[in-house]
Amino acid sequence: MCAAPSRAGSGRSSGERYVRVFEACDEDKKGYLSREDFKVAVVMLFGYKPSKMEVDSVMASVQQKHSGILLEEFLKLMSTKKAAQLHHSEIRQIFTAFDMQYRGFLTLEDFKRAFNSIAPKLPERIIVEAFRFVQPWVKTLAGANIPLSKTDHPLVREFLDSRVRNGGAILARTQLTETYLPEVYLKEKEN
Repeated sequence: MCAAPSRAGSGRSSGERYVRVFEACDEDKKGYLSREDFKVAVVMLFGYKPSKMEVDSVMASVQQKHSGILLEEFLKLMSTKKAAQLHHSEIRQIFTAFDMQYRGFLTLEDFKRAFNSIAPKLPERIIVEAFRFVQPWVKTLAGANIPLSKTDHPLVREFLDSRVRNGGAILARTQLTETYLPEVYLKEKEN
């Protein structure tokens, strides 16, 4: 088990913190983190245990010359992970600002009101198109037996934001599950 890194100088940059965690988790001073070392490092930095799929994905993506993750690779991975986490947090804050009735979801009217306040010249058809994209997304994931939680995965979120028109409008798993999944289920049941 990794020894906790010292708290001295905790005001330092994220990069320095990542180095301290890497060193603490590389107990045998091998120069790399094994699968188990990496899991503990993620817990120490982000407060959750990564899934087997996440660890498999990371381990497959790094150079396998040293049977693990080298410091340089670890720094890149953690910086990317932190950036995705900050982006998700920012989206959640914006969503919360527009969810004025604290329902955990936005209706089409809420969506229109939000866009009208931040982009008043944006044509209504674009706002409606972005809003309508969500139901087919839920139907596709459910039909392919893909958990809605995959929408929150940083790689999926990056893909949606950068490659899918209006993909950034797709809500997080909680809203998809509570608001749109029951509606999609009922429509499919009727057919």
